[in-house]
Amino acid sequence: MTGISKDVAALLPIEAEIEHQRLAAEIAGHDLRYHQEDAPVISDADYDALRRRLEALEAAFPTLAARAAQQVGAAPSGKFAKIRHRLPMLSLGNVFSVEEAAEFVARIRRFLDWPAEKPLALTAEPKIDGLSLSLRYESRRLISAATRGDGAEGEDVTANIRAVLATTGIPETLPAEAPDIAEIRGEIYLSHADFAAINARQAETGGKIFANPRNAAAGSLRQIDPQVTATRPLRFFAYAWGEMGAMPAGTQSGMVTAFARWGFPTNPLMVLCETPEALATHYRRIERDRPVLGYDIDGVVYKVDDLDLQRRLGFVARAPRWAVAHKFPAEKAVTRLNAIEIQVGRTGALTPVAKLEPITVGGVVVSNATLHNADEIARLDARVGDFVVVQRAGDVIPQVVEVVLERRPEGTEPYGFPGTCPCSLATPVIREATSAGVEGAVRRCSGEFACPFQRIEHLRHFVSRRAFDIEGLGEKQIAFFFDCPVEALRIREPADIFTLERRNDAAFQKIENFEGFGKTSVANLFSAIAARRQIALERFIFALGIRHVGETTAKILARAAGEWPAFEALAKRIAAGDAEATGEMQALDQIGSAVTEAIAEFFSRPEAVSMVDRLVGELTVLPAERPVGESPVTGKTVVFTGSLERMTRDEAKARAESLGAKVAGSVSKKTDYVVAGPGAGSKLDKATELGLRVLTEDEWLALIGG
Repeated sequence: MTGISKDVAALLPIEAEIEHQRLAAEIAGHDLRYHQEDAPVISDADYDALRRRLEALEAAFPTLAARAAQQVGAAPSGKFAKIRHRLPMLSLGNVFSVEEAAEFVARIRRFLDWPAEKPLALTAEPKIDGLSLSLRYESRRLISAATRGDGAEGEDVTANIRAVLATTGIPETLPAEAPDIAEIRGEIYLSHADFAAINARQAETGGKIFANPRNAAAGSLRQIDPQVTATRPLRFFAYAWGEMGAMPAGTQSGMVTAFARWGFPTNPLMVLCETPEALATHYRRIERDRPVLGYDIDGVVYKVDDLDLQRRLGFVARAPRWAVAHKFPAEKAVTRLNAIEIQVGRTGALTPVAKLEPITVGGVVVSNATLHNADEIARLDARVGDFVVVQRAGDVIPQVVEVVLERRPEGTEPYGFPGTCPCSLATPVIREATSAGVEGAVRRCSGEFACPFQRIEHLRHFVSRRAFDIEGLGEKQIAFFFDCPVEALRIREPADIFTLERRNDAAFQKIENFEGFGKTSVANLFSAIAARRQIALERFIFALGIRHVGETTAKILARAAGEWPAFEALAKRIAAGDAEATGEMQALDQIGSAVTEAIAEFFSRPEAVSMVDRLVGELTVLPAERPVGESPVTGKTVVFTGSLERMTRDEAKARAESLGAKVAGSVSKKTDYVVAGPGAGSKLDKATELGLRVLTEDEWLALIGG
């Protein structure tokens, strides 16, 4: 080791690799400043010292020299651009017991009409607790990397990924057998050892101490400066895909095997199981070995192995029917209940929140937990001063599940739920009746849009990730603008967001003059707002915050209406008591009376209609997204009645919707096709009466292409 300094020679390989990445990225930055910007920031002597250190590392660890081209980072991007995923990155549903996992398998069999004696293979693999990543290759070269984001679009972290190709094992190029277009998806994570080393370095330098490996991995990947990312030994497991020019296999397990051939790290603990009992056995094995894996997992993921069956099963809401995450049991801890505070949501619901003595549960410090409602407080007999059991499972909001009665201090009093809203109006709290005619568990503020708590929660919902997703308008910023000292800069309704830049230009005291804001941050905010002046119809409907209208319902309503004017006209007719319009909406699959009543209530309020009109005047609401490509039933309304023999009713509905059809639950003059099987009754009679086109199941399958 002649010519190698003692400290370099003493480094462990992983330490050398981390330092090599950091140096290579730092040198690349200096090269850019020197050669392209004519603005060097260090002396030639200091630059030479960096070069000598890099060369010493490569001399001591020869494999580093071969990777040098991959180690060079990019100059800081200043801000992450967005990348729209060609195919959405969906989340998974959860189960929390062996029995629920068995029901997941049974549900698949029912959906497919798959007999119990017929084999059904599923993969089972650890659920990595990291950050989802999508890698796009064109002509077998890495061209982009994006986080999951909201599932539709994520942040462009290409430069950061290029800075950590060596430790992640992500290949820069794919072998000849890979297709021209390949999107490989997986999880970025940190090992326990690397996480501990990062926190040790952070402590030495006075930097931020990370709470857990997942937070550290996310923070490392989302560094504005790739040179910082280059110092973090991120790792990667590949397990899924997006757009593929050609499929290398017909099974989930075969795809993962192909990824391994192409050079991606894959998890060796993935196995094939053919029974719920086999899934449970593997789950217990992974749960047993969890402490010694060396990285964080929070459950086991089950996926139907056959890709043809995956296509038939399709998706529900934002999750595939063919996959589920079996989460590990919730972690619990005991702490003191210091206070109970009431939070008011956008629909006026009063939610009691337990203010706790901070305690670590599942690796996260918990100081707040939900108590759900007044009935739950009464059932628990939770009192301020009690010691309580707090439970946290995965990403679920912590909750109080039990009071430790034997530790109850003397003098505690039962909690009295408030009869008025804690807002400045002190409006009465009401308990609405359920469909059964009894009082519901939820208590609501009767102030509606007059209640400032509801108005601010509406705004927070409006800018949230699933709605308008306006970067730079988080909870803190919304609170600031809602009660801004300068009245001309206040945001009290959604339309105010889109007039903010004009009002700021005209204001004597500007946003950038307030603490926490600057010219750059304000410019970025206005840019983010401008980027959302075009919005998809389903997002727009969801963002309005209508009670009972979640993401799935908004998507159904958007696809049925097609365009905003059509939806608005139908909603106003329903609000006016038009029975035909109400029936038309309720005929949509999965839309019931609760949704139509909520829409009627919303659009019957003049202040709500005016608010929406002002908002629409600032935007372009895009037509609902249609399925890729046209089909013979795109835009058609279909009703299924009677028994189906070639597929289950659920599969038939899912297939029709995937082809762009609207599935209705009742027959009307607007129905295009009625698919009638054996046992069809009143719906078939009405279709005949109205002269509608009635198809047998075979005729329907022939129409849609089999």
